[in-house]
Amino acid sequence: MTPQYAGLRTLHTNQDNGCSVLAFPCNQFGGQEPGSPAEIKTFAQETFDANFPMFDKVEVNGANACALYQYL
Repeated sequence: MTPQYAGLRTLHTNQDNGCSVLAFPCNQFGGQEPGSPAEIKTFAQETFDANFPMFDKVEVNGANACALYQYL
């Protein structure tokens, strides 16, 4: 359920665009990232060759939203 990793890898790899991808996994949207942060990173790297930084799993909405997403 996470085919966006392939597109994110392409976006991150193309350094000519001046864009870097920083991944913050979240399981709040259809349960697409239920594993631990290590499991998610391994899955993304092995399945989609994800080469961008991947941080700990966060919540992006609701009362427990991480500070980054509250700011955004």
